Amino acid sequence: MTLQPQQWTVRRILEWTQGFFARKQVEPARLSAELLLSHVLNQPRIKLYTDFERPLTQQELDVYRPLVQRAGEHEPIAYLTGKAHFFNLEFEVNRDVLIPRPDTETIVENVLQLARREAGFEAPRVLDLCTGSGCIAAAIAAHLKTATVVAIDNSAAAIVVAKRNVDKLNLSERISIELGDLYEPLTRIVDAQPFDLIVSNPPYIPTAEWEKLDRSVKDYEPRTALDGGDDGLDFHRRILNGVQERLRPAGQMFLEIMFDQGPGAMELAESFGFLDNMRIIKDHSGNARVLAVRRKV
Repeated sequence: MTLQPQQWTVRRILEWTQGFFARKQVEPARLSAELLLSHVLNQPRIKLYTDFERPLTQQELDVYRPLVQRAGEHEPIAYLTGKAHFFNLEFEVNRDVLIPRPDTETIVENVLQLARREAGFEAPRVLDLCTGSGCIAAAIAAHLKTATVVAIDNSAAAIVVAKRNVDKLNLSERISIELGDLYEPLTRIVDAQPFDLIVSNPPYIPTAEWEKLDRSVKDYEPRTALDGGDDGLDFHRRILNGVQERLRPAGQMFLEIMFDQGPGAMELAESFGFLDNMRIIKDHSGNARVLAVRRKV
């Protein structure tokens, strides 16, 4: 990138970056280039195409170059831009929280469907464990105006990010963010009656699988939000163990799992005698993604 600034138009820089990312195996190469450039230019991606022949200034190039280099080392684009999208909402993200994935939207979709079709869930009290960026809690509250949510995480740094996201989305009146280990903060809440719904995207990567993960995950995302112990289900055990006290009779729970954890998750759920209606829900890619259970009536 040694040409004069006026020679680096939006079109040329996108084409160059796309090729660079393809060589570095940064995928998807074109989308990654567009996201970085729209971030630097502070404009929507669609405007890149209406300004195709606009030259970049030297200042813009100076900001863009190091971001491209860092992306070439597989630092996630979401961390470089400081934002990610989830369920049509924009969230602030940094290395203190996981980057929201489309697969996790499966939880929100099923909560919204339940609220529409089943009596008793029209105005649910929801508990979101391991909230991270707050994306699940915020997506539920934003799309279900009658819902109230208590969101919990054991990372103080993650709580700061979640609170900023909830405030930015104007949802702070219906979402309470609490710091603590799973159900523990509920002992400090005045209204601690059982919830209608419990949702969670807990850590679920088996410890032995950590080194096999893509660099963009293992080198940058918080391990404490990903490592789920020997079989990846340590947090699921602890969460399910507390369901009887924290979920009302006929209340439902949705827990995210790894694509190959369906049988193990079902066996685990079946070991708790107070649960029924257990099933594995697939995501839009056809992979097992969510363990759903109900507390017996």
